[in-house]
Amino acid sequence: MSLRPARAEDASSLAAIAIEVWVGTYLRDGVSGFFADYVFEHLTPDAFGALIADPKDHIVVSERGQGIDGFIRISEDKPAEVRGCSDVEIATLYLQPRHHGQGIGQALLQCGLEICTDLGATNPWLMVNAENTGARAFYARQGFDEIGHTFFRIQDGAYRNEILAYRPDKK
Repeated sequence: MSLRPARAEDASSLAAIAIEVWVGTYLRDGVSGFFADYVFEHLTPDAFGALIADPKDHIVVSERGQGIDGFIRISEDKPAEVRGCSDVEIATLYLQPRHHGQGIGQALLQCGLEICTDLGATNPWLMVNAENTGARAFYARQGFDEIGHTFFRIQDGAYRNEILAYRPDKK
């Protein structure tokens, strides 16, 4: 495994991983047209190409063998909805599920936290689906505290997300 900054030619791979992880994590009762439309509108190669080109977004990929198996995205100027956080968000940490438990997610997160430190963000934050107990436990082991919640909204639907802040003194 190696970590490197995302390049423009990675956009389609990032979109494919995002679709795999998002659908596998959040759509437990089948795929409705409602959610499929969301995925195909927001998790596109063009959307990832724009993120890669944006100087306020920092994407690092994990690469091995034939390609990318995960990535982290750090976004600047993203204040949390609660106090006690830096204005830097760990916007995405996605890893193909078959690679969980191999230290890749932890390596990506550590790399992302180094980027946050370089940006002067001592307490970056993130959101995680309230029902994603595995991710919540992972972040707790890495020094994150749950400090509030918000809702991820798609049309008329609202899905609870926990807001977590990094506390380096907890590690």
